[in-house]
Parts: sequence; structure tokens; C-alpha cells
Amino acid sequence: MSTKDMTLLNGEEVVSFKCLEVRQPIGPFYIGSISSKDLINITYSDVRRIEAEERGFERYLGIQRPLSRKRVNEIADYTNTLDASFPTSVILSIPSACANYDESTGMMTLAPYFGDDGDNIPYSEIAKVIDGQHRIEGLNGFKGDDFDINVSIFIDLDVSSEAYIFSTVNLAQTKVNRSLVYDLYDLAKSRSPQKLCHNIAVVLNKEEDSPFYKRIKRLGTAVKDSHSSSITQAAFVKALMKYISREEQKDRDIYLRGKTPVLEERDRERLIFRSFMIDERDFDLTDIIWNYFSAVKSRWPKAWDDPVLMLSKTNGFMALMRLLKDFVLQEDAIGTVITEDRFKQFFDGINIPDDDFTVDKYKPGSTGEGQLYRDLKERAGW
Repeated sequence: MSTKDMTLLNGEEVVSFKCLEVRQPIGPFYIGSISSKDLINITYSDVRRIEAEERGFERYLGIQRPLSRKRVNEIADYTNTLDASFPTSVILSIPSACANYDESTGMMTLAPYFGDDGDNIPYSEIAKVIDGQHRIEGLNGFKGDDFDINVSIFIDLDVSSEAYIFSTVNLAQTKVNRSLVYDLYDLAKSRSPQKLCHNIAVVLNKEEDSPFYKRIKRLGTAVKDSHSSSITQAAFVKALMKYISREEQKDRDIYLRGKTPVLEERDRERLIFRSFMIDERDFDLTDIIWNYFSAVKSRWPKAWDDPVLMLSKTNGFMALMRLLKDFVLQEDAIGTVITEDRFKQFFDGINIPDDDFTVDKYKPGSTGEGQLYRDLKERAGW
């Protein structure tokens, strides 16, 4: 239930909600919970832009970054998932003329301001967004009834202080390692594309007969006894995920709601492994990846184990995963478990010596990946 209380003041809309005063070196600010609908209505973003002035000078106006429509759409979709949550505060800057905090009741009241000098602040511009503009814009796509948002409110901040808070929030934070994120899906109780890919990575990494034994860095960093040509779990999941799910968060939400995703006909040749997830054939999908890379290891044993060569490094792995899709389609083998022997027959026909997989010939990154992929296809006669 929202804590806000709508009233009218001189015919104008006013919003009130519970707040706590917080005292820190920068000065006091207030934290509270406000309905997402009210938050949308009272906020605006002063998007940073560059305006040319006389004599070629430029001045920067505002502190926010331009909206990413892709990110906004992703957030809008996320708000309608079963376990959507924004636990961190949206940070707002509000002029004192629009804010009144009652210490005795702990109520913050926000209202528009109409001054005698014509310096007016309408209801839609009460609060400037310091951090959280994408979340607010994304909440426009929320289709439910209640979605309260916790806010941190600063009163009468000057522009330099707003910019300092913005830069501190956005530049000083450490991004979460994506391999760690995928590893945490191991704790999830429901099925999801993420958990499926994680589980396959775990099996391939821990089984001694696997071509990836101790080669997948579970948390994205090297661990004791790991192979020098290890790839991150994030890289492994990324390469496999693109054959399983077009919208992994949407699929996860479908499972959370007790339903099962479907395979649309338009995605049949793009999501070649999706049916394995839908039919819960996790072991079969694991066997395909195991068989494929065992055949790679058998065909090029030196290149696969030599840390100086690139075949089993990230760009080599990515190129081979791209080739795997082509092979499945060429064989018309969607939904079937391809044997290691069949993969071996295929790779035996590719005439590339082990010593050719050098970093000089196949540069690190997407350039070397693309070149290796094209060379493998050409030698395969495709």
C-alpha cells in the first residue's frame, strides 16, 4: 500500500508521503517511498547536451546522460516480471519552495510553486532526477497497480553538488562480474535459460573426461589448478544462450509463473537448442556440447592444450560455437543429439594444421573470431 496522500492546495495537486531525515557530511537529505505514478508525474531529467555558443565555445547544460531507448524498453519489460524490484534509491533534487518536511509527523509534502515574480515551478517539474531517469522512464511501461519507489531527496542543491552526486553514483561503483551473476543462478529454484546454461558450464568444468575440465572460470577469474586457456563462465553462457533464448529474462519470468516457454516457428533456425530447454532435455544438450568439443580436441590436440595457441581461448571458442550452429542446420539435426563420431568425421575434413592457430593469424577479440569462423567454413566447403 502506498504511503502517499493526494490533496489539493490552491487548486493544485500535492503529494505527501512518509520520510526519514538522514544527516551526512554533504548535509541533510530525506529518504521515503512514493508511488511510481506520482514519481513519474513530478520529475524531469535535465539531459546533458552541448550547445554551440559564439566564437565556437561550448557549454554543457545539465548532468544527465541521454536516454537509451533500448535500456528503457528492457526496464519496462522487467517491471512486469513476477519478481521485479528496484531496491536502490532514485535520487532527486527539489527546491525548498516545493518541499515541506514536518518533523513531528515525518511527512514530506511536495507541491508546485507559483511566485509573485513569475518564477513558477509546475507540478511536472518539482523534482530534477539526479540518478534513476531510466528506471522512471521504464516505469511508464508498468501495467500493474502498485509499484512504490524509494527515493532520496536533496533540497536546494546547487548544480555542482548535483553533478558531484551523479558522478559519484555512476563512476565510483564497481560493476558486478557477469560470471558471478550466472553462478548465482545455481541458487534459483525455478528453471530459466540462465540456470540451464550455468548448470551445463558446471558439469563440463568439473568432469575429468570433459573437454572443458577446469577450463571454465566459474566466477570470471582464474582459480587454483585451472587451465591456462580457460574461458569465463560469462563467455560460455553468452555463446550458448543465443541458441536457447531470444529474451532470457522473459523466459525466466514465464517459468516463475509456473508456465513453459514456447518455440515460435520464426525462431526455429535461430534458437537451435531451445527445444532442449522446453522439453527439459538438459543432459542431451550437455552431451551435444561435450561431443562437439571433444571432437575439436581430438582433431587438434596440440592446439587445444597449448596456451600459446588460440583455439581453446575465448575467440577460438566463440568461432567454434558459431560453426556449431551451421553444422546443426546443415545436418538438419535440430532437436537431435549428434554423436562425437559424427563431429569427428566433420572436423577430419577440415585441413588446418594445429600450428596455424596462432594469435598472429587470428587476433584476439572479434577480429580473430570472425577470421577463424570464415576459415573453418571455407575448409569445410560451405
